[in-house]
Amino acid sequence: MEPARKKARYHEIADYLRDRIMDGTFPAGQPLPSEEQLAKEFGVSRPTVRQGITELRAAGLVEVLMGRGMFVRSPHARPNTTRPRGVRRDRDGRYVEADAIRWTTKDEPAATRTDAPLALADMLRVPPGEPMFTYDELQTAEHGRLRQAHRTYVPFSVLENTPYADTAPPPAPQLYVALEQLGHELHWTENVRSRMPLPDEATSLHLTDGVPLFHILRVASNQHDRPLALEEFKISSDDLEISYGFSGSS
Repeated sequence: MEPARKKARYHEIADYLRDRIMDGTFPAGQPLPSEEQLAKEFGVSRPTVRQGITELRAAGLVEVLMGRGMFVRSPHARPNTTRPRGVRRDRDGRYVEADAIRWTTKDEPAATRTDAPLALADMLRVPPGEPMFTYDELQTAEHGRLRQAHRTYVPFSVLENTPYADTAPPPAPQLYVALEQLGHELHWTENVRSRMPLPDEATSLHLTDGVPLFHILRVASNQHDRPLALEEFKISSDDLEISYGFSGSS
C-alpha cells in the first residue's frame, strides 16, 4: 500500500483559511492575516502563501485590494446591496429601472445591425440570423463604483410597417414608450443566471478574481405574448443580491 501523499503547504494554508472563514473566525469584510504573518506562522515563503490565497480567490472567498490587503468574502454573509429588478414608469411617463439607480453612459449608444444568434432567436421567436438593431452601453453609477454592460436587441420584423421600418428605434428603456405608441401593451420576463466572466467582461466591469457576474436577459412582449425586444444585462455579483416582487394568479 502506497503511503498517503503529503499535502502541499499552500493547500494547508488554503484549507486553514477556508475553515476559519466558514466557521466565522474570519468574518466577512474583515482583513486576513498578512502574507508576512502567514509565512511566519506556517514556516513557508511568501510565494507559497500567495499560492494558497490564489485558491481562495478563485473560490470567491477572498479578495485582494491593492494597498489595503486581503479581505474575507464569506458565502454566509448578507450582501451590502439589494437591487430590485424590473421596470416602472416615473412621473414623466418614462420607463426607468426599478432599482432607482441613476445610470450614466459615457457615449450615446448607436444602433448597429447584427444577426440573431440561435439562443436569442429562440427567446425572441424569430428565425436564427434575422437582422436586428443592437445597442451597446457600458453604464456606471455612484462615481464609477457600480458598472453594468447593457445591450438592447430589436428584431427588424417587429418594426415592419411602422415608422421605424427605415430608421432605428431608440434603445431601451426609451424603446418601451415607442412600442406603446405603436399599440403594444407590454409585459416583461427576466431570465437570470450566474457565471464566471470572460476576460474582456472582467476588465470592463472591473471584476476581481473569483467574482462571477449576473447575466440577465429581459424579454418585452405584447398583449398577444409576442416577444418584441430583448435587453441583456451583465452585472458584478460581488456583494449584491437581486430581488423580485410577484403575486399569485388565479
